[in-house]
Amino acid sequence: MRPIRAACLGTATALVALLAGAPVAAAAATDTDSARTKDKGKVITLIGRLAEQTRFPVNPGGSPAQGDRTVFRSTLFDQDGKQVGETGGTCDTTRVANGGAEVCIVTYTLPGGQISVQGMVFGHLNPGPPPAFDNGITGGTGEYDRARGSVHAETIAPGTRRFTIDLD
Repeated sequence: MRPIRAACLGTATALVALLAGAPVAAAAATDTDSARTKDKGKVITLIGRLAEQTRFPVNPGGSPAQGDRTVFRSTLFDQDGKQVGETGGTCDTTRVANGGAEVCIVTYTLPGGQISVQGMVFGHLNPGPPPAFDNGITGGTGEYDRARGSVHAETIAPGTRRFTIDLD
């Protein structure tokens, strides 16, 4: 399939850059229960920069359509600019009317484990920068085992997003 025009699915770019802003430190806890307790209420801010993105349209060369898919990867950095991980995920268009909607599943790979996130992104077909969005944390591994909370993402520059991960 041929890739969809970048303007059509700008939200995926924002996610990749998705799914970005504060230092991430590898936890030294050896007890997983104490690690979970320690992370409760923790906020991690990261900057994500789009590294790769491929679009798979239902109608190659045509208008956006339900079922269009975007696959992406971004590199994550702390506030000091140090690379601390990456994200990878997919977004599927579920609606093209009213600016569009897509459902996204993303994994954040960080020091100490992974965080799984999913949710809807609205307005990805509107002109301009990709919209901000909030998605739910559905789980994790390592330090983030049984993680819950939310991720807020906002575009701060082309191909770059700030991700605020709020662990409940």
